Amino acid sequence: MHTPRLDRREFIKGCGAVAAAGAVAGPAMLFSREAYAAENPFDTVVVVFLRGGIDGLNLVPPIAGNDRSFYEEARPTLRIPTTGDFGALPLTLASGAATGFGLHPSAVGLRDLWILGKLAIVQCCGMPSVVTRSHFDAQAYLDLGTPGNPNNATGWMTRAWQTQPAGGAPGAMPLLAVANRQPANLRGATQSLSMPSPGDFALTSGAPQWQAYRSSMPAGTKGVTETLASLWAGQSGVEVSGQRADASIRLIAQQGYTTTLPATWPTSTFARQLWTVAQSIRFNLGLRYAAIDLGGWDTHENQGTTGNSLYSNKITELSNALTAFYNELNPTGHMGRVTVIVQSEFGRRVRQNGSGGTDHGYGNPLLVIGGPINGRRIYGQWLGLDPQALSPYFGDIPATTDFRRVFSELMIRRMGNNRLGEVFPGYTGYAPLGIFQGSDLVPQYVAGAGQGQVFADLPAHPQPTYGESLRESTRAIRARQRDEQHWLRRLLAALGLS
Repeated sequence: MHTPRLDRREFIKGCGAVAAAGAVAGPAMLFSREAYAAENPFDTVVVVFLRGGIDGLNLVPPIAGNDRSFYEEARPTLRIPTTGDFGALPLTLASGAATGFGLHPSAVGLRDLWILGKLAIVQCCGMPSVVTRSHFDAQAYLDLGTPGNPNNATGWMTRAWQTQPAGGAPGAMPLLAVANRQPANLRGATQSLSMPSPGDFALTSGAPQWQAYRSSMPAGTKGVTETLASLWAGQSGVEVSGQRADASIRLIAQQGYTTTLPATWPTSTFARQLWTVAQSIRFNLGLRYAAIDLGGWDTHENQGTTGNSLYSNKITELSNALTAFYNELNPTGHMGRVTVIVQSEFGRRVRQNGSGGTDHGYGNPLLVIGGPINGRRIYGQWLGLDPQALSPYFGDIPATTDFRRVFSELMIRRMGNNRLGEVFPGYTGYAPLGIFQGSDLVPQYVAGAGQGQVFADLPAHPQPTYGESLRESTRAIRARQRDEQHWLRRLLAALGLS
């Protein structure tokens, strides 16, 4: 096992002690392992979470058949046209056969990846076992990998790393979040590192000229960084925490990161985040899991469709950055061991609302990009847009494919990790869709079970009645009434009216 590490609370205490010397950590710092430059024998999984709920029906709209008619009827002003300068980009199979779907016209880069066979789409993906229209709940369920339980102590990527089979030298930076703080999918990871930008990953307290030794400083003096490194030389909890933080800072500083984007890259913040991941992969730091967020998808009003609209511009940002990322890593061969998952907490409703936008829905397309995939295919079960077919689901697109089914296939075929019972507690539905290339392993559904043992009697998640989460139970109503009566008595007492 690894050397014991302190949790974040202890580290914060340590920062408080060091602050007395005039130094405070700038960006969020979590700990990478000791610096071992190592090739990654498994894939690097990059999870892009589209926070806010992307309108999947306009990212991957139907362009033919009855579904096109139902789509146009439900979205008289928000539909993506099929022809013209802003027409949808048709998606065809390798054989040339039509799929009946297209991509948003701003997703030219994604269309090109589709043609190359490096993009796959899983329709109607999400959480069949939980119905919620809450951003917070849905994001927590997906990040933690535990639908229905938002209080798990660890994120699914944390558990995936903790159960990852040994292979090669230990990674210097196995887990990375390009963010200001640790995201929920890496919750509980003591070996993850969170940084918004490599250029900002430094101690930034005090005057800049004293943060590190410079030639203009008096001989024999030290900057804040060098001074703190000497203070963290012992073995107390605070000092061990400080050593880990100092090692992370030095690791990043030694790699030759640059914040200057290649000339072919877009200049959005999202593109810069992907550039950080691309460099981390090329430095061979043993990166296994990376997390990036792209927000701005909660389009309840003035969503727009094509041209210079909110929605179109977001699709352009997403598509161009992902394409640049692929093109950066493909010529060097790195993309052959990189898988990108693009998901959102839920889709939008089929029918547009009265404010020129779309409200919270349910099922949504999930994108898979990478070298080791069986791309240019659409996976999952599509029920169509006939209002009668969707009426049992309140007019929403249902989630017919559990997101854990996709991620479980990724774990087994690309990461060689069959300990699904630990990565996704309670899930027993491993049945590969065929998205990923690689070999299958017999899944372990119980922690510590020997390979080859499959336990079929674990708790299942039956499909709930749609609308169940929108109704308040009798127990909940009574609890709320008791709370209201309690606070009313306290208010009356405070006013002297009791």
